[in-house]
Amino acid sequence: MKTIAPRTWHLVLLFLAVTGALLAGAAPASAHAALTGSDPQQGAVVETAPEKVSLTFSEEIAVSGGAVRVLDPSGKRVDDGKVGRAGGTTYTVGLHSGLPDGTFTVAYQVVSADSHPVSGAFTFSIGAPSKTAAVVADQNAGGGVVGGLYGFARYVSYAGFMLLVGGAAFVLGCWPRGAGIKPVQRVVVGAWTALTAATIAMLLMRGSYTGSGKVADIFDMTLLGQVLQTKTGAALTSRLLLLAAAALFIAVLFGAYVKRAEDGDKKEIKDLTFGLAIGGTVVAAGLAATWAMAEHASTGIQAGLAMPVDVLHLLAVAAWLGGLTTLLVALYRAPSIEGSAVRRFSRVAFWSVAALAATGLYQSWRQVGSWSALTGTRYGQLLLVKIGLVAVLVGIAWISRRWTGRLSEQLSPEAAATTVVEQRTAEKKKEPVTVGAGAKAEDPERAAQLARQRAAMDTAREKRVRDADPHRFGLRRSVLAEAGVAVVLLAVTTVLTSTEPGRTEEEAKSATSAAQTQSGPLSLKVPFDTGGEDGKGTVLLDLDPGRTGDNDMHVYVERPNGKAFDVPEVKIAFTLESKKIGPLSVVPDHIATGHWTASGVQVPVAGDWKIAMTVRTSDIDQVTVTKNAKIG
Repeated sequence: MKTIAPRTWHLVLLFLAVTGALLAGAAPASAHAALTGSDPQQGAVVETAPEKVSLTFSEEIAVSGGAVRVLDPSGKRVDDGKVGRAGGTTYTVGLHSGLPDGTFTVAYQVVSADSHPVSGAFTFSIGAPSKTAAVVADQNAGGGVVGGLYGFARYVSYAGFMLLVGGAAFVLGCWPRGAGIKPVQRVVVGAWTALTAATIAMLLMRGSYTGSGKVADIFDMTLLGQVLQTKTGAALTSRLLLLAAAALFIAVLFGAYVKRAEDGDKKEIKDLTFGLAIGGTVVAAGLAATWAMAEHASTGIQAGLAMPVDVLHLLAVAAWLGGLTTLLVALYRAPSIEGSAVRRFSRVAFWSVAALAATGLYQSWRQVGSWSALTGTRYGQLLLVKIGLVAVLVGIAWISRRWTGRLSEQLSPEAAATTVVEQRTAEKKKEPVTVGAGAKAEDPERAAQLARQRAAMDTAREKRVRDADPHRFGLRRSVLAEAGVAVVLLAVTTVLTSTEPGRTEEEAKSATSAAQTQSGPLSLKVPFDTGGEDGKGTVLLDLDPGRTGDNDMHVYVERPNGKAFDVPEVKIAFTLESKKIGPLSVVPDHIATGHWTASGVQVPVAGDWKIAMTVRTSDIDQVTVTKNAKIG
């Protein structure tokens, strides 16, 4: 078995180190759909039990049974389990009738339109807040061990796609002779294997990743069946089918194509090259589409344009970085490589970078949307890092182009003699020779020793040939630096695809802020007991529209039996302790039995206000009850 060169080990260690640092330090995948509103609202106190709970998100979501759960103060589920779409991005779940007063908990766990899990919880109260025994189970969707494994599989799938497509394109378009070079074949076949394994792993982990986050659920076939019915499941399944077609492409490229080259039939080679180019392009575009149709590009504005642009972006990345890695392997492991092949790849890399710049600019505008999001959101900050890495890559690529221009077109006599046919002949000569019946068999231990010596001499001879050209040596150094930066770039890109886009994050914040500003009428219901005779009852306060500025206030006082209760005096005071405002006293006018009102009640700023309601039932019996409520 051929040993791995030290340079190759350095690349592998760099790959693992960067991957570990970025993935281990990364938080669970950010949710790309945010809860922007609900009815009842978070923390609201409603007078009567609602028939349903509505949740509004910043984008469409996928829901399943149990996606939204409502728990009463004792922790018992009181929803009917049927989540329906009310219109737009609002979803509802029905509630049972006869709900008691107290604090209710709403927990949700759904999947956003771009395939990322979203979970959270909030509370509202009926009548008045109370203690609650409801416990929301640990919602680990997108995190934990399964989240880490899923993130690593995503990284491997991206890397496998780029090496598979870029390596095959490099061979077919830039260096046809490379189809018969074993190290180059290993790159492409290894990339296909890695992409296939990562896709299968993601398909198995998907149910647990978006659900419980438990390792044991990875092998739950029921969850797998549910995943296959989702958009992401369809994309992963399509990717596996396309990989089967890619396997046939690889078999022809490294089998029939090499054989035709050995036979020297130029017409057949030309026809086969054309067929492989067309088929390979279709398969590569199909593989790229499995990402575009299930992730960022499939949601948000201009999705119909964004998906083909994303496919072009992925293909350009693969042609550049995948071809670059294959070139690096050829420079270090192949006996020789023509200068014309390197120059052809240099042109491919140039146009790939041009395509990347154009598609990347569009994607940046679409996903970020504003200068503030570019610097004020995690997505924008990661995008700036990515842009910086691409700039470094382009700078190193310029150095590589200079070395490419110096690379001699003429090969040394020893290198030129190394062709695909002679390489196979040499391999056949190394095969053990069967000893005839009348011949004396050679000592097996001695034969093995000689074979090792010959292999070492052949390796040293090939290395001397590769290092003989100083221009090739310089090109190897610059391409190695490019590959090192590319590994980091791929890791940042993987994290970027699992981060909430800046535009979405800002829109969600804006929608949440608007929902809080336009919070709607405030209703409070608080029992009181002045301690005197006929001193018990309930005070109800309504504040409309329940936000900063002028408000109309209505106060109702009722006896324990629900009948109107005329008391001598009612006073209200508002205090915002966080900003040391208040108490702002309001003395409403008595207009009917058990009914007081005041107009133009000023709430100067939004916040969590303490509302003190003072009720006097006789000359000496009086009590003040307080309630906290969010206004504005």
